[in-house]
Amino acid sequence: MAGVVDNQHHSKLGIPDENEMDDSPIEQVRLTVPITDDPTQPALTFRTWTLGLASCIILSFVNQFFGYRTNPLYVSSVSAQIISLPLGKLMAATLPTKPIRVPLTKWSFSLNPGPFNLKEHALITIFASSGSSGVYAINIITIVKAFYQRNIHPLAAFLLALSTQMLGYGWAGIFRKFLVDSPYMWWPANLVQVSLFRAFHEKEKRPKGGNTRLQFFFLVFAASFAYYVIPGYFFQAISAISFVCLIWKNSILAQQIGSGMKGLGIGSFGLDWNTVAGFLGSPLAVPGFAIINILVGFVLILYILIPISYWNNVYDAKKFPLISSHTFDSTGKTYNVTRILNAKTFNIDMDSYNNYSKLYLSITFAYQYGLSFATLAATVSHVVLFHGKTIYDMWKKTTSALKGQKLADVHTRIMKKNYEQVPEWWFVSILVLMFVVALITCEGFGKQLQLPWWGVLMSLAIALVFTLPVGVIQATTNMVTSIVQVEKVLHAMPSSRTQRDYRVNNWVHLPGKATC
Repeated sequence: MAGVVDNQHHSKLGIPDENEMDDSPIEQVRLTVPITDDPTQPALTFRTWTLGLASCIILSFVNQFFGYRTNPLYVSSVSAQIISLPLGKLMAATLPTKPIRVPLTKWSFSLNPGPFNLKEHALITIFASSGSSGVYAINIITIVKAFYQRNIHPLAAFLLALSTQMLGYGWAGIFRKFLVDSPYMWWPANLVQVSLFRAFHEKEKRPKGGNTRLQFFFLVFAASFAYYVIPGYFFQAISAISFVCLIWKNSILAQQIGSGMKGLGIGSFGLDWNTVAGFLGSPLAVPGFAIINILVGFVLILYILIPISYWNNVYDAKKFPLISSHTFDSTGKTYNVTRILNAKTFNIDMDSYNNYSKLYLSITFAYQYGLSFATLAATVSHVVLFHGKTIYDMWKKTTSALKGQKLADVHTRIMKKNYEQVPEWWFVSILVLMFVVALITCEGFGKQLQLPWWGVLMSLAIALVFTLPVGVIQATTNMVTSIVQVEKVLHAMPSSRTQRDYRVNNWVHLPGKATC
């Protein structure tokens, strides 16, 4: 197989042996990702574009549509990964193989360049991942239209969504040396996809008395599909069951303690996987130490700090629901935002605010906001203490002849040997161009977005500070640090998703420019 790199031939890459890693230093990666590559396999084919664009469009609509539910339903790119396999094989079996020449040019392409391969499949999944992740700026547009009943210029809304996403793409490219090329940034969720790719495309002999990986996958897939009919259609109530609430139906205290929707959830459980994975994502791809960390924090906050604060009436907590994302006035009623806004300028009227009421939050929501800021500071501290030396070493290598490859594993070396890498200036150009677009969007259209030019500069500064630490946390634990308070102006989220796709690109050895 062309381009194969193994322990006997890795010196062909032209890098001194003492500076090489023959495989990933992460055990999970070594067990999942092969160290072979065939650069002759086509990647950007007609099948890739057709199935990839279709997956991106469909998943973006479906997830945006169901994202407005109280218990959101999320369809991941794994769904497209599964469905695109038989469709790709069908296209390979039926489409004509004769080359098609583009008129007035020397270019030609084939609708069917050969068997449907892993690289096409991986690119289609990356297309789908781009659509399934959604656009955070849509939340801003939704808030303006649904909660404040104000219109926003369609072009301004489009440019807002475009600039925030593409700024994140630019940051992702700039930080890829630290968050993708480093073998210690292993993005655990991607191992699930790589393992599934191998099950789909590699021939495996069935062990005696057992199943191949592909057979096991389809058994679990069929069972989970059949089971979902129960909580999803026949008995929707089992999505969240509380024995405490069922026994003391008329007790407010029992509802606060036992409700899984509006209370502490003690004695409550769910038999619907969407209840489990609807907010934090699937726990199956999260390392054990991260799950334990989350569990300890969950118990300390939800079962100790919040009950003590609520029943001691901290911040007049008893006036408001125990758990709620709504805002309230001093009487405990839902805050009437229209009473403090200038109808013409959409700015706050301080006289009206002082005559009406201060803004109050439920005790849970108040702590969630406050602790999220603490989490941001803790993220920076954690990355400096635990990953600072690695990041510093890689930064030094950018000015050396090895260009950072002393810390590179075999997958990064394969990519740099077999494929032309995307130039750094591409990402810098996108960042600069989208910065200009963001300025035009904020300063134009009658300043509907109400973010001044210096606010755009501040957002870029915040992204510069937090993209790396937030990315390191997600790349090593599969958990996204909560940055909801600054996400309105922070572009680290889309960049994290892009870097995750870059890591898939490295492991299945796709041409660098194919995913750009």
